[in-house]
Amino acid sequence: MFRRQSNPTHDSAAAEPTTEAAPSTGKGRPTPTRKEAEAARKARVDAGEAKGDQRGRAREQARDDRDLTYQAMEDGDESHFPPRDQGPVRRYVRDMVDGRRLATEFFLPIMLGILALSLLPIPALVQTITLVWLAAIALVVAELGWLGFRLRSGLRERFPADTSKGNVLYGIIRATQLRRFRLPKPAVKPGQPPRR
Repeated sequence: MFRRQSNPTHDSAAAEPTTEAAPSTGKGRPTPTRKEAEAARKARVDAGEAKGDQRGRAREQARDDRDLTYQAMEDGDESHFPPRDQGPVRRYVRDMVDGRRLATEFFLPIMLGILALSLLPIPALVQTITLVWLAAIALVVAELGWLGFRLRSGLRERFPADTSKGNVLYGIIRATQLRRFRLPKPAVKPGQPPRR
């Protein structure tokens, strides 16, 4: 009843032997002699040392380039400024920011002082500090908004064909740094107009 019926095509296929090639064993190449292995190892070591020397020279070159750039930014030598600080547009933005006295540059020290004072357990002082903190933030937002407006209008007036972006943000970031730590060093004193 449940006996399997034989299929002649199936039986003949099962009867034929398979002629698949047996997988080859071994690595497919002769084992190198001790002399060849040692020569290959020495070549690898020499190549590694050569790469190490190249990396060392590249590190020294990068260090020299950084030193040259830093010295140029200290001295005002624009030919060696990094690309983000080069050009007449960026010079104008730096001079616009450096020629103004801004309270924004003292924002970080003020915030650190407020944070230190807020740790004192005097409730009246903490309330006063909170008000000072909010006033400082409002002052910074207003001053940076005004500076951004002045930069945008000055750039449109002096460089109408310039389409580069990020100049206003460059000036705003510079304005938040203490004047003595700005790089490139300020070339104009507060109150002076931008250089031509």
